[in-house]
Amino acid sequence: MADERKGFRLSRRLVLGAAVVGGAVLWGGTTMARLARGPSGPKNAGRIADIDGIALPLKPPENVPAFDPSLPWSARGGDINDASGLSRTPVYGVVEVSEEDHIAKALAFARANGLKVSLAAIRHSMGGHAFDDNALVLDLRKFNKVTVDAAAMTMTLQPGARWHDIQNLLHPRFAVKAMQSTDIFSVGGSLSVNAHGMDHQAGSVAGSIRSMRVMLADGSVSTCSPSENTDLFRHVVGGYGLFGAVLEATLDIVDNVVYRTSREIIRSDDFPRFFADVLEPNKDIGLFYGHLSTAPGNFLEDMIVYRYDKVADQPPADQPEIGEPEGVGLKRVIINLAKLGSVFQELKWFTEKTLEPKFESCTVARTSAMAQGEACLVTRNNPMHDSVPYLFNDLADETDILHEYFIPRAAYVGFINEAREILRNQSLPVLNASVRIVHKEDVALTYAPEPAYSLVLYINQPTDADGNARMRALTRALIDVTIKHGGRFFLPYQLHYTARELLASYPELPAFLAAKRQHDPTELFSSTFYRAIKALSGVA
Repeated sequence: MADERKGFRLSRRLVLGAAVVGGAVLWGGTTMARLARGPSGPKNAGRIADIDGIALPLKPPENVPAFDPSLPWSARGGDINDASGLSRTPVYGVVEVSEEDHIAKALAFARANGLKVSLAAIRHSMGGHAFDDNALVLDLRKFNKVTVDAAAMTMTLQPGARWHDIQNLLHPRFAVKAMQSTDIFSVGGSLSVNAHGMDHQAGSVAGSIRSMRVMLADGSVSTCSPSENTDLFRHVVGGYGLFGAVLEATLDIVDNVVYRTSREIIRSDDFPRFFADVLEPNKDIGLFYGHLSTAPGNFLEDMIVYRYDKVADQPPADQPEIGEPEGVGLKRVIINLAKLGSVFQELKWFTEKTLEPKFESCTVARTSAMAQGEACLVTRNNPMHDSVPYLFNDLADETDILHEYFIPRAAYVGFINEAREILRNQSLPVLNASVRIVHKEDVALTYAPEPAYSLVLYINQPTDADGNARMRALTRALIDVTIKHGGRFFLPYQLHYTARELLASYPELPAFLAAKRQHDPTELFSSTFYRAIKALSGVA
């Protein structure tokens, strides 16, 4: 009898143990599948409804004008959001632009009916920069033609063209001169924020512009460039779509040179010396990327320096098409696990430091590349052709937010040391941190009045009120330490700053707003962002 009871207890323990193990395996499998899953649709989690205590939503108009049937509406009424998922805004309607005449007719319709107009494409700015309450939104994504002039080494394109598609068109003979560090954005969006990226010599997109044609609020068209109609040029570039609709831009292109890739780990504090001794004097280093550790054990202390040294002016004739990112599911899992705690942050850093080089894609055959031995060789287009699909997920109730801070080069070490302490002593997971090179930028609302380094952060947050409050507090702390060290914060992101912080970072703002009213007296072009910076600056 005792033996039977003992056997029964053993069986029960075995069943219980099997159930626990099976449940763990099932949970783990389900969790991994969820973390690896791509987005089923855009996130639409609500709206951050104020800036520095000033309410952002507007009341709907009492008399809504009838929709012009001659315009190509893709939406009549409804809501729109951006990449943050936290800017849900009701709009009058959305016109799907595919030709210049659509813009002219839409502006005329808006002027006749007292509507505001916003310009939108990929909508990766995160503070209502591409739309406004009750506005007529021009969706420019299909206004995207590109032509290449090989003799002049230029391309002329419409603002909806994506860098990803442009690279596919240019490859294998040519490459983009200046763009953002990933290729998901539209040209119009890049122009509107004066984006910069991996080419530390080329600088921002402003330096690659030959000329632009811009439709102004009254429907007239002006041509501007660094040497013609320069005041308009300096306000359209980096002007957040507030001065007119870019109809086309002519930009420099460059040869699709071959690079030898390499990487080394340095201390973050040693980066200014590395830049001065290695990067800046060596003109054959065509691209650079500095990736900081976000692992708790050496948080923002170690940096992986990726460099690309030129070894040939042109790729081999049989160069394949540009490949898409590989291992997307695994990369997405690693990034999403990093949101769950320090152990997974350490795993992510280990992967980046140790495993990632083993899976590097070398796209130029070694036999064709000037006896480079076992070097990994790529063309310029390869590292710039990354749509970062692994950053986008199907996780509800959370979102990932970009920050960027520009620091005078002499202040880098002091700034990083203080930023490190701020980020360590808060609860939101820092998923990525990188350093880039920025030149002095001569545009009206400049983020770099002198040469600078930029710190780019990618931070996860819950989409509830508590998550927004924590992100707001963190943003303000980082802006304050940036201002302390003579720097500025980037404006395309969430509207968490105060009036004091905005005007301390951008003392040119009152003059910028005065120029806006000069070029657009009725303020036809508008956005939530525009109303926000007006309110903080005290402009009625």
